[in-house]
Amino acid sequence: MRLDGPIVAVGECMIELSDLDPADGRVRLGFAGDTCNTAIYLSRLLGPDGPRVSYATALGDDALSARMIDALRAEGLDTDLIARLHGKLPGIYAIEVDTQGERSFRYWREASAAREMLSDGGIDPEKLMACGMLYLSGITLAILSDGQRDHLVKQMRRLKDAGRQVVFDGNYRPRLWTSPDEARHWTTQALEASTIALPSIDDELALCADADEAAALDRLAASGPSEIVLKRGSRGPVVAVSGERNAPPCPEAERIVDTTAAGDSFNAGYLAARLRGAGPLEAARSGHALACQVIGHVGAILPRGVTLAR
Repeated sequence: MRLDGPIVAVGECMIELSDLDPADGRVRLGFAGDTCNTAIYLSRLLGPDGPRVSYATALGDDALSARMIDALRAEGLDTDLIARLHGKLPGIYAIEVDTQGERSFRYWREASAAREMLSDGGIDPEKLMACGMLYLSGITLAILSDGQRDHLVKQMRRLKDAGRQVVFDGNYRPRLWTSPDEARHWTTQALEASTIALPSIDDELALCADADEAAALDRLAASGPSEIVLKRGSRGPVVAVSGERNAPPCPEAERIVDTTAAGDSFNAGYLAARLRGAGPLEAARSGHALACQVIGHVGAILPRGVTLAR
């Protein structure tokens, strides 16, 4: 897969509170968010000689927003598409993890600057047209107003028509939408405007009430993307390309500490492998290997310097 332009990931980067210890007040502070996690792992995997990875969002004009931008730049991300909105703040979320490593989240994002990223004073949607690959998720759409969603989906369609790659991960979070009907409407619009879909089976069944996995794949295959990778957690993904469906053998994770960013890191591993020339099946194995590595650690982002699985 060759790109005519940089990779642009669009979404919300938040302040992440993890490894909480109520007894002594200890907390680990980081910066993360679904599309941001994917962008960071893509930047690490592709390295300085690979396609440039840019992050597009809106942040406030506060000190924590400035620290977040510094952290993204330290990861090699281009931050020219980050709008700074006066008086606004970034969102915050806290991760709680049970004994099996399954996570739950608590969010403070109602007034997040990212909710206005494509409004007046935010990102100019036309600047997205310079990318070779646009990457976004259902969460990206969910936090925006209808007018901003419409702007973004129109740009997706224009990029697809221009032969660029448009990648969409459904990432359905019911609490971010006013209703399932609203989520289905915009998810359908985004899928129609995409070239690659990286959904998760749990999200798809929850949103669309498909009878089973095969029905979900039938619907996704008819929706628009020519390349679909359906994530299925520990069972590994199913790849649907050119009318064929294959589930490459994938080993289970050696240990599960925190499942945060499992899907986000899979997406990065998959896309990076495709950009290095791997076919969809080989790329799916690479994505699964990276996800298994990430869930063996606390938080969304592995420490810099850790060699990433490929």
